[in-house]
Amino acid sequence: MISQWFSETALIAMLLIFIGSFVQTAIGFGLAIVAAPLLFLISPDYVPAPICLVALFISILNALKHRSSIALGGLKMAMIGRIPGSIAGAALLVYVSTQLLSLWLGILVLFAVTVSLLPFRVEPTARRMCVAGFFSGFFGTSSGIGGPPMALLLQHQEANQLRGNLSAFFVFSSLISLMMQIPVGFLNTHHLWITVPLIPAAYLGYKVARVTTQSLPKNVIRMGALILCSLSGITAMWQGLSSI
Repeated sequence: MISQWFSETALIAMLLIFIGSFVQTAIGFGLAIVAAPLLFLISPDYVPAPICLVALFISILNALKHRSSIALGGLKMAMIGRIPGSIAGAALLVYVSTQLLSLWLGILVLFAVTVSLLPFRVEPTARRMCVAGFFSGFFGTSSGIGGPPMALLLQHQEANQLRGNLSAFFVFSSLISLMMQIPVGFLNTHHLWITVPLIPAAYLGYKVARVTTQSLPKNVIRMGALILCSLSGITAMWQGLSSI
């Protein structure tokens, strides 16, 4: 069993998780956007549960780092909306085929990239936070990609406040998604086993980002992440369409 941790598939997965963790630590979100579509291509088993487990790990690290910037009161409505969204996302896992899930992943990633490039500013009112929380739960539970709705609302916050609030929300949301994935069979001992080698890769990505991204302009990091996201989204869409 341990030999599986060093297979070609596992090594590629570790590289993708390293890159995704680097991006998420640098800009506050992006682990699943960068990694999930390509992870799905090398093995559907990595999506959504293992990537949710890794997201939980990275979010805890970043939330602890930026805990002084977290405003839990402002996240309350998003957390409330997250629960029914996660239930809806779990239902999607039951009824959607692997090919359609790949296509769904690609569309979602490209949508997130498009939204990130829009020039308008959306203020985080209580109602919008609840709606964003719902869609974060729906997307996060079904595909592991729950960041874009919340990142869109909070993107104009100060950098450390953005990282802290997103990380705190992702800790809560990852736990909810994982709880919803258990009864529908998308989180079991096999998923836990293949996640084990991903954790050191995630931690390395976190540490490298902490050391190197302090001096890099935020726009440079953001643009690099968007390029990676676009490539992974297009690849997932192509795979989904070619299999239908």
